[in-house]
Amino acid sequence: MYNTKAYSAASATSPLASDTIARRDPTEHDVQIEILFCGICHSDVHSVRNEWSDFMSTTYPIVPGHEMVGRVTQVGSAVTKYKPGDLAGVGCMVDSDGSCPNCKTGLEQFCPNLTLTYNSPDKHLGGVTYGGYSDSIVVDERFVLRVPTNLDLPGVAPLLCAGITTYSPMRHWGVTKGKKVGVVGIGGLGHMGVKFARAFGAHVVVFTTSPDKKEDALRLGADEVVVSRNADEMQKHAGSFDFILDTVSANHDINAYLNLLRLDGNITLVGAPEKPLEVAAFSLIMARRSLSGSSIGGIAETQEMLDFCGEHNITADVEVIPIQKVNEAYELLLKSDVKYRFVIDMASLKSE
Repeated sequence: MYNTKAYSAASATSPLASDTIARRDPTEHDVQIEILFCGICHSDVHSVRNEWSDFMSTTYPIVPGHEMVGRVTQVGSAVTKYKPGDLAGVGCMVDSDGSCPNCKTGLEQFCPNLTLTYNSPDKHLGGVTYGGYSDSIVVDERFVLRVPTNLDLPGVAPLLCAGITTYSPMRHWGVTKGKKVGVVGIGGLGHMGVKFARAFGAHVVVFTTSPDKKEDALRLGADEVVVSRNADEMQKHAGSFDFILDTVSANHDINAYLNLLRLDGNITLVGAPEKPLEVAAFSLIMARRSLSGSSIGGIAETQEMLDFCGEHNITADVEVIPIQKVNEAYELLLKSDVKYRFVIDMASLKSE
């Protein structure tokens, strides 16, 4: 066991502040990583403030962060995939039982005994796991990812959550060249959805409530931009989409988008509105449409996504900050005042 610097929150109302946490010494199957950059996900804010207590209550102190890129510093004797000096990433999960049907089919994210990167029971040290707002982390080799060396590292960090969250449902629902794809909302998730849909060869339409986001949506790769409050613009696209990715976390009219799907079209939710959405039965029934949800992807699919990003030079649009500004970044994130993901330069932690 060794100590490392971190930023943690002591309670739901406490700011994140400098701390020291314990990490396990690498076992034979472990990889130790010096964290270089860590993205700030909206779920970090929810978890720190215990706003998902009905789903998963927060244990304090909490060290958030599940979008990490760094450099391998040490490997266990049985590790075969990594060596010191390699670039590596860690996402939302750090362990699973490996024996359930989901794990055996590469769907570790649905394992009933999944260990999340932070705020999950830590079977090694007791207490809970600690995330990426820290100098280093030790992770089982199975949950470490190879990072393409040609990509800008700060922009890679959000791929470990925002990237795979948008890539996975597009792969699942068959987004390919010639498909018509909609992306609802342009934020941390939405901007990645646009980039992936474009790279898959789809015709990409962005839906936004803000007319001033049109220029940026086109820059990201959209072919068209629809202001969703304009009923005439929406009606022009009725019954024409193969797939729509809904990234909005605020309450909104899901039926307005269901009615844009063609026969057998699908809309997948990756945003998580606080209140249940009302779904009109006939919006689904009349064209055999489907409404689904998706979280992240399994390890193999996440690696596939990173390799795809390396081939197509895809990274997230980020604003890099020192860790000392993390509390300010949380407030700006809640106001959607970021393009499109804050990423912490973890070198700033060394001055603490």
